[in-house]
Amino acid sequence: MASRTKKTPPPVSEEALILIASWFRTLAEPSRLKILRALEEEEKNITELVEATGLTQANVSRHVQSLVDAGMVGRRKEGLTVICFIADPSITDLCDNVCSNLLKRLSNQVKKLGGA
Repeated sequence: MASRTKKTPPPVSEEALILIASWFRTLAEPSRLKILRALEEEEKNITELVEATGLTQANVSRHVQSLVDAGMVGRRKEGLTVICFIADPSITDLCDNVCSNLLKRLSNQVKKLGGA
């Protein structure tokens, strides 16, 4: 097995760690992940997000605000309509990596249990 060369991570202040933890807490809500997944397809207004996620309009608006505050989602107005979009493309990569890792882990567990 080839060994990986580990690089030393840069030092991170206590304040930065608190901000990072807060950013990850934003992702800890399944409804917010639903919204992010819906926005990966294309930009959507609030009504379209309600339809795509099955959440209420009030919940979508509240969760979009949290995602905006975290810098993950952006909003712009087109007339009276608010359009939401992924503001930080790295969030899509992060979600894809996590999903990929979970699939591998679950697949390995199924194999250990004698599944296909």
